[in-house]
Amino acid sequence: MQEKRILITGGSGFLGKRLGKKLREMGNSVLLTARNHRQLLVAKNFSGCDVMPVDVTDRDSIKRALKMFQPEVIIHCAATKFVDLAEKDPLECCDINIVGTMNIAKEAIANGVKLVLGISTDKAAPPVKNIYGMSKAVLERLFCGLDQQKLGTKFIVVRYGNVVWSTGSVLPIWRKMIKKEGVLRTSGPDMFRFFFTVDEAVDLVLYALQYASMETGLIISKRMKAAQMIRVAKIMCENIEYLPLRPGDREAEYLIGELELPYTTQCLNSSDGNIYYYLRPNVKKENDSYSNGELLPDTERGVKNILTSMNTNQMTDDEIRALIFNVPEEELK
Repeated sequence: MQEKRILITGGSGFLGKRLGKKLREMGNSVLLTARNHRQLLVAKNFSGCDVMPVDVTDRDSIKRALKMFQPEVIIHCAATKFVDLAEKDPLECCDINIVGTMNIAKEAIANGVKLVLGISTDKAAPPVKNIYGMSKAVLERLFCGLDQQKLGTKFIVVRYGNVVWSTGSVLPIWRKMIKKEGVLRTSGPDMFRFFFTVDEAVDLVLYALQYASMETGLIISKRMKAAQMIRVAKIMCENIEYLPLRPGDREAEYLIGELELPYTTQCLNSSDGNIYYYLRPNVKKENDSYSNGELLPDTERGVKNILTSMNTNQMTDDEIRALIFNVPEEELK
């Protein structure tokens, strides 16, 4: 990837600061932005990137950052992502995830940013069960729709599942619970969830940035493994207690939903052996013009069945242990 000036919103977060570090090491000039000043300083020390306080709900705040830094690329990681909190306070979720995303898009277009990459989630795939997923589905449609308008700024999206050990996710919550009380409490033992390491998440973003030189206006995802939560829980702790289901949760997550099948193409990437999915809302897969020798045979390109955390490849116990015991340094403090 050619060296660029890259601004990352939500840059103080678990993914944002690691993405910034990787991109800086690749020779890019990176600015991490977020509204939490303390966490920005932590992110600066971790990544070596420059930082700037920015609130995505405030267009003037975004405008100042774009005028000062003049990025060619924005990676939009900023979001509120807790399902239960979003159900309890939907206005906060909409302010950040919908209004904040609109602000980023408007200011990117107004300031001549070449590319905006949005971070989405498997919870955005239909059928959507919670307001967090709905807010991310809006991001997906907004970015893909704006790209079709040829406004000078291109847009692309990545979609993936749970990033293990990310802030507020289940593994750090369970680890602290076990350490403090000797018990693991779960509200979804029968649920199946996709699991993605932060390195895999970073790699998918880098892949999308490279792909954007050929085509934009689409959602890129990747085949992921999953596990039933009770299997993960039992490997972490023998003493398990069960809680009521949280509002907004569903048994399985969808990477590709039924309504998306006509618009999705799958591709085997010969360089890394992974299967990628290219979802173009409202653009039928039969009209897909992309080909570079890495496509599956025509008869296999179409996605015929939904892809969920229940019917995907399941993780082995050893793979689960590798996720559980590969604890990030900040969790050990």
